[in-house]
Amino acid sequence: MTERRSPLFLERQSYRRRRLTDLTRMLPVIGALLWSVPLLWPSGGDNSPRSSVAIVYLFGVWLGMVLLGALMAWLLKRADPPGPGRDG
Repeated sequence: MTERRSPLFLERQSYRRRRLTDLTRMLPVIGALLWSVPLLWPSGGDNSPRSSVAIVYLFGVWLGMVLLGALMAWLLKRADPPGPGRDG
């Protein structure tokens, strides 16, 4: 009458893979938040940043998101265990 229960904790590898997947899914949200930061900068007046600074900032965020996405894809591919029909 004893039921076999599943383990309380996930395996370390599957747990890390799930967290990497969660982070990868959050990248567009993080990018949108970072892209909206220049909207909070003061406009007009002497202390406002120049438009060239805003363009460099947006390009830097875009480049950072591309590099972070490539890193996440590489980490996910590396964490994926080889199975039937996969190159391994």
